[in-house]
Amino acid sequence: MSRPVMLTGDRPTGDKLHIGHLVGTLLNRVKVQDTHDTFILVADLHMLTTKPSKDEILAVRDRAAEYVKTYLSVGIDPAKTTIYLQSAIHAVYEINLLLGMLTTVPRLSRLPSIKDMARSAHLNELPFGLLGYPVLQAADIVTPRANIVPVGKDNEAHIEVTREMVRRFNYLYGDTLPEPASVIEPTLIGTDGDAKMSKSIGNVIYLTDTPQQVAKMVNSMYTDPNRISADVPGKVKGNPVFIYHDLFNSNKAEVEDLKTRYKAGKVGDVEVKQKLTVALNNYLDPIREARAKVDAQPGLAEQVLYEGTIRAQEVANETVSMMKKAMGLTGLWNKISRKGRERIKKLEQENAAAD
Repeated sequence: MSRPVMLTGDRPTGDKLHIGHLVGTLLNRVKVQDTHDTFILVADLHMLTTKPSKDEILAVRDRAAEYVKTYLSVGIDPAKTTIYLQSAIHAVYEINLLLGMLTTVPRLSRLPSIKDMARSAHLNELPFGLLGYPVLQAADIVTPRANIVPVGKDNEAHIEVTREMVRRFNYLYGDTLPEPASVIEPTLIGTDGDAKMSKSIGNVIYLTDTPQQVAKMVNSMYTDPNRISADVPGKVKGNPVFIYHDLFNSNKAEVEDLKTRYKAGKVGDVEVKQKLTVALNNYLDPIREARAKVDAQPGLAEQVLYEGTIRAQEVANETVSMMKKAMGLTGLWNKISRKGRERIKKLEQENAAAD
């Protein structure tokens, strides 16, 4: 019995991945790779929807290698997970075109996330490529015939658009494509406490940060804004420092002690942050050690990406062939090409006989 297929990926819009990515998706990828056929794409075509400059495209090589090194460092196994470069999958362009026939402009225009992305990218007008972002996303999902797609809450509606297109395709051409289910990924609040961790905001702790850089970011973290001194009882719920303690501090007794004293006004922010710094660095140390081993193997990231892309190309070619056969496009071309070859052969024989 075949295993379910999971697809996920990252847009290479930043140079590094952070602990928000770890909590939101990377840890789940490590877990799921043992039970699912897992595909991770470096989504450079999606990057072009908001960052189409040549400089951004040239930066993809280094960013893609950095992302792959991070994947390996956190425990993603290329023997179990197919890691590939989106733009190198030629079939995805074709699948994108075919699926684009199965949705409408008004349907895509109703997605609030598209307008949000345009605003975030400071775009005054909506590019056609950005409007079609959900269609390209659907093509990515259909390419490995994914059953499960982990996404952020803001992208859940995109998966519903994918399901609509898949249902439409199967209605028109027969049961060919699996209908994917979405799994909502958790988000990690940023160090500023105001939004989810985001490289564009700068409220991040990177997975490659040194212990000193981690300490600097932790020391700058927001806590309870109403707490003006250590002897004032503070709020633990919603407090970014304690959210991080719950996630990254393996000493649960210490966390509970800090919470009790914090709520009673018997511990200051300095101690709470110092212990968080220690806990975070302890958590990140194995990742740092694994990263050092990866960095000691020049070209490893590129090899992993190359081999994964070759595998993904094979799967994608199978998918687009299935789709075109179901649609009748393959049969159409086969009939035309057969008649054409017969005509050419006949003319060649006639010319040979005349000579």
